[in-house]
Amino acid sequence: MKHTTPETASRSGGAQTVAPSQRNKVKSTATALLVLATVLAGALGPMQAAVNGQLGKTIGDGHAAALISFGTGLVLMFVIVFARPVTRREALAIPSLIKGRTIPWWNFLAGLCGAVIVLSEGVTVGVLGVATFQISLISGLVISGVICDRLGVTASVKQPLTFFRLAGAVLAIVATVIVISPNFSTPHTIALAIMPFVGGLLAGWQPAGNAAVADATGSMLVSIGWNFLVGFTALGIAYGIRAMTSGVDFQLPPTWWMYLGGPLGLLSIALMALLVRGLGLLLLGLASTAGQLVGSLLIDWAVPSLGHTIYAATIIGTVIALVAAVIGMIPSGKSTEAPAGSGDAGVTAAVGGGEAGEVSPR
Repeated sequence: MKHTTPETASRSGGAQTVAPSQRNKVKSTATALLVLATVLAGALGPMQAAVNGQLGKTIGDGHAAALISFGTGLVLMFVIVFARPVTRREALAIPSLIKGRTIPWWNFLAGLCGAVIVLSEGVTVGVLGVATFQISLISGLVISGVICDRLGVTASVKQPLTFFRLAGAVLAIVATVIVISPNFSTPHTIALAIMPFVGGLLAGWQPAGNAAVADATGSMLVSIGWNFLVGFTALGIAYGIRAMTSGVDFQLPPTWWMYLGGPLGLLSIALMALLVRGLGLLLLGLASTAGQLVGSLLIDWAVPSLGHTIYAATIIGTVIALVAAVIGMIPSGKSTEAPAGSGDAGVTAAVGGGEAGEVSPR
């Protein structure tokens, strides 16, 4: 007589049970795939920078390039938001939210940070190269993250200035100095490298502002669309002043892919919002930062027509910037209460204003 044990019953068609080791293996594989997807999504940032940089170089005006990039993103967000009655109502309610002071008014201006970053793409990438731009930008973000966490800008509890956070900030400065060192003989280039660094510094408070808008409106999509509107409006006003004072020669690019700056930013935002569900903020920040840095090097190397030289200092600076980002993300050990609107909205807000893949490295 053949005895049937629970194991043989399971193998012969009974209820299948999964061993813990097998579950862990599946979970590890899924996490690895999500990390890889996040690295690829992070590489959209350098792609957007390359597009906007070439756009600015082609039409001879980085300001106009930023305006075009924001404009394409704004048109897409207008279609997405106003296609649904719910998000349309939430978007149209923003003026009353501002008037009623539901949240501090400066939260509605977070899109200005994205405008600075995209403007710096159009102005500087054609000269600096994608890698130098990304390193300067991320280094500014690391330092900004440390300062904003210490001041309690992005959380209800202030983060102490630990050794690791200070070390990350110092390494970020070192990375920026190293990457621009081949251009020490050309002060104009050094000045251009400072622009994305300053953009990164300003972007530190942007996630909190965007998350607050998302919470007040009830929609992450509306918050993103508002970012594009604010950034486009600011760039448009500044461009109008230029036109009246010194004159401009606005022209549209002849090549179709030069219009992809805004859509690339939106694609990155969407991917980050999806991927954070499976990875969490820490892994998402690490993987996306790695994608931005490595992707920028690959673009400068794989597309010689951009005319950007990769120096040994560029590679060293990339490694140091990545280490700085990793160190800056080390938890302080002190529990903090997440700000309202954090989570998916907070991560998406960190991308901010059309700059693809820019998740604040904290």
